[in-house]
Amino acid sequence: MSENTIDYQSLNIPPAPFSDPSIIPDFPKNKVPRHVGLIMDGNGRWAQKRGLVRTEGHKAAEPVVVDVIAAAIEAGVRYLSLYTFSTENWRRSPREVRFLMGFSRDIIHRRLQQLNEWGVRVRWSGRSPRLWRSVIEELDHAQELTKNNTTIDVVFCINYGGRAEIADAAAALSRDVEAGVVSPDSIDEKTFARYLYNPDIPDCDLVIRTSGEHRTSNFLLWEAAYAEYDIVPEMFPDYGRQAFWRSIDHYINRDRRFGGVTK
Repeated sequence: MSENTIDYQSLNIPPAPFSDPSIIPDFPKNKVPRHVGLIMDGNGRWAQKRGLVRTEGHKAAEPVVVDVIAAAIEAGVRYLSLYTFSTENWRRSPREVRFLMGFSRDIIHRRLQQLNEWGVRVRWSGRSPRLWRSVIEELDHAQELTKNNTTIDVVFCINYGGRAEIADAAAALSRDVEAGVVSPDSIDEKTFARYLYNPDIPDCDLVIRTSGEHRTSNFLLWEAAYAEYDIVPEMFPDYGRQAFWRSIDHYINRDRRFGGVTK
């Protein structure tokens, strides 16, 4: 192993998600965000700052992903959407794209038994075209194995884009209009939302973005229309359980008005 390679496989994470109860914040259960979206940004820059190739930053993110899932379970979050690979990420170098495709597949394969033991329901949001067949097969297997789990739904957003999702929903809805299944006069926001990738998942309450960047980056454009945003300074490999809880605490202390006015 070269001096510019880190053996991230040797990094251990707890065999179960539950921390010492004394360190878990006592969040008011009725105020915890039901659905959290996470833009896992900064992996490549984290590696480059350490003189490593960009792919080493993605490797470093693996234990953090699992730690964040554990933190979400402990906080009482019901749905967690992870921005894993966007429709724009195909513009990266062929080497990095190949790595990300294989790594997305392999991380699900490596962690599936652990996530299943935690009661995680694995789900996927994104487009099939261009996505590696082996990635789709791994996702399909994970979804089938964990479909009855109820602790938390973890959505891997792979080959996902908010605009793509809205365009795909519009196309599917238009086909139903043409077929006479839906009347054009009956279409409203609720009707349209039924055509999203995972229509049973509620709107996003909180979007967290690591690395300090202030962009939505085409993530959950419909679902996060009224989400609170927490922009954190840490690059994703430096994020983790305590930082996730800090983001939840920030959310709980926000005044959510949804366009209205509170007295």
